[in-house]
Amino acid sequence: MARKKVKLAYITCDSKRRGTFKKRKNGLIKKIDEISTLCGIEACAIIFGESEPQPEVWPSPMGVQKVLSRFKRLPEMEQSKKMLNQESFMKQRIQKAQEHLNKQKIDNKRKEMTHLMFQCLNAGQIFESVNMSDLNDLSWLIDLNLKQIERKIDETQVKEVVENRVENINGMEQGMMNNVDVMQRQNWSMDFNNNIGDILPFENGNCLPNGFWS
Repeated sequence: MARKKVKLAYITCDSKRRGTFKKRKNGLIKKIDEISTLCGIEACAIIFGESEPQPEVWPSPMGVQKVLSRFKRLPEMEQSKKMLNQESFMKQRIQKAQEHLNKQKIDNKRKEMTHLMFQCLNAGQIFESVNMSDLNDLSWLIDLNLKQIERKIDETQVKEVVENRVENINGMEQGMMNNVDVMQRQNWSMDFNNNIGDILPFENGNCLPNGFWS
């Protein structure tokens, strides 16, 4: 069963907020420990509690100081490369959500125009209720489909030409093989006939009636 998505909002109830903080803090430290061990990286955590006088650090004050010293030695560009605060994090989330929304709008509009295109094709005319904006989108979609059809036709024609050339080459190769085979047979027959005269000793009537040679 899928867990219910948590609403990211400030918890006004003090007891519930403290309980959530303790639970999430322990979970965060556990995750940092896991990623540090599994991936062999240096990591640290500094967590300030709402009612705690001192922050909780992981893995230790010395370990935190070591990681921070290494971080400070990096160039400023590298330090801020993937650094996020609450404001930049929310801006990033909003930007991603906006990009997803725009993509969904384009997809929905394409489906709507595709449905309208088939309606017009079935009716044999464009409906009077279609506004100018939809007409422009419909024209764009029709042009896009025509280009896709033309590209598919070109690909099919190229494929047929290649297949025909392959068949012709295979036919030529087979014909050449047949000619070579015929020539080899003719040469073998000529060699055989020439050698027979040298082997058989019945020239000048030297073969006896009983089939033996004299």
